[in-house]
Amino acid sequence: MEIKILGTGCPKCKTLEQSTRNAVQELGVDANVTKVDDIVAIMGYGVMRMPGLVIDEKVIFSGKIPSVNELKEIISKCQ
Repeated sequence: MEIKILGTGCPKCKTLEQSTRNAVQELGVDANVTKVDDIVAIMGYGVMRMPGLVIDEKVIFSGKIPSVNELKEIISKCQ
């Protein structure tokens, strides 16, 4: 599973990245979590509000920060 956090480095983006890493660890999922901070790459996903979450090249959401439990539910559904 490939998970990308889209964001330019704001506190919300950093929070989403850490929460996502925590969710992946708690689930024991084999996932590669990366941070995308290049604005052109982010716009390529059609994301205008950050942070954004992309799983296996599909934009899951943008502009919000779900809880770790919500992220675990989202990641589980995408497996």
